[in-house]
Amino acid sequence: MRIARAASLMNLENVIVTSVTRDDLRDGGAHAFAETVRALKRLENPPVVEVLVPDFGGDLESLAVVLAAGPEIISHNVETVRRLYATVRKGADYDRSLFLLSESKLIRPGVITKSSLILGLGETTEEVLEAFRDLRRSSVDCLTVGQYMRPGIGQIRVRSYIPPERFDWFREEALAMGFRDVAAGPLVRSSYQEVRLGLQ
Repeated sequence: MRIARAASLMNLENVIVTSVTRDDLRDGGAHAFAETVRALKRLENPPVVEVLVPDFGGDLESLAVVLAAGPEIISHNVETVRRLYATVRKGADYDRSLFLLSESKLIRPGVITKSSLILGLGETTEEVLEAFRDLRRSSVDCLTVGQYMRPGIGQIRVRSYIPPERFDWFREEALAMGFRDVAAGPLVRSSYQEVRLGLQ
């Protein structure tokens, strides 16, 4: 209700709901996501709602709870290519992330699915393109691609900085694969220009 009141006071047209991974909870936080979506949808002028969710440990019941609340967009970020998962996303699983995204469409066919990659971690061009293909095979509609920025000295180092024109090339390649919309650039993040992604 606090989030819904804030959205109403700010007259927001688009709201992205996310959280830290709640693997301390049996449902991974699914019911909290769902209640927040429902509260937003009860507003007099309900916004477009995106939920940026964890993988719920692969639990489809938790995923279904979130989708039943009626968000227009469900996002789950794969973040990096398959080879780098063990280093970059310890505790996560590449195939489980793809599974969650593909199952979202089976559970609720009308929902827009979205994911994100960050580059500069040592991935190759072919690995990035393969990740794009994996996401399309998993029925992902929208994609964001950005540059990894090291948040602190304890985090993984940046292996390379990708020039803007290379991001433009990746965007064109992704669109050619059939993504509904793609935002790609050094400063692009998973919530970048939400109103443009898949809602035109």
